[in-house]
Amino acid sequence: MDFHGLAARLGQIRSEIVRRQHVGGWTHPVTVLAVTKGFGPDAVKAALDAGLTGVGENRVQEALEKMEHPECRGAEWHLIGHLQRNKAKFVPGKFVSVQSVDSVELAEELDRRASAQKARLSVLVQVNVAGESQKRGCEPAEVPGLVRRLTQLESLTVDGLMAMAPLTDDEAIQRRAFRGLREIRDRLKEDGTWLQTLSMGMSGDFGTAVQEGATLIRLGTALFGARTT
Repeated sequence: MDFHGLAARLGQIRSEIVRRQHVGGWTHPVTVLAVTKGFGPDAVKAALDAGLTGVGENRVQEALEKMEHPECRGAEWHLIGHLQRNKAKFVPGKFVSVQSVDSVELAEELDRRASAQKARLSVLVQVNVAGESQKRGCEPAEVPGLVRRLTQLESLTVDGLMAMAPLTDDEAIQRRAFRGLREIRDRLKEDGTWLQTLSMGMSGDFGTAVQEGATLIRLGTALFGARTT
């Protein structure tokens, strides 16, 4: 595919980040994660050429195949999709983070696999702030207990929270979901646990997420255009 317009789109995205942060009263850096699900290795190369080193993938196998391509060297891989426990063995040493940890069982399996490889792995706790049964993530009330357990695991580093808003163009609904994740993070801070990363916002709603305090946004079509698969 032709990704020559990526640099210009990224510039527009960064301008919107600045504008939305100003509205929300934020000054912290916002990381753009290039989501290459459904795109080939050429999309990863285009992201790298544009200065985006963080690459997000939803499926382990698809990511592993892309990692074999020379043009993908230098990418830092983040798993942002649901991870089955039987595929946890493929993660340590390949991915720098898993943003979709939503259970103690999955976390313990990742810790066991990372420990066996003498590796450390960054994880984010995925929270179902949308309250939708079809979405992955633990319930908001479960977050404090899950975070406490994860901080006890020797090979995992709990860096933050991740969530997806409901699929809607209604900014009020988006904002409510994103604000809910930030408020969970703020309550954890009051209890003595600081989590730096708020991974929230995708191509259709990243502006609202940034306005509500996102530190990381996950962008696919906003960067690369429509997927063909």
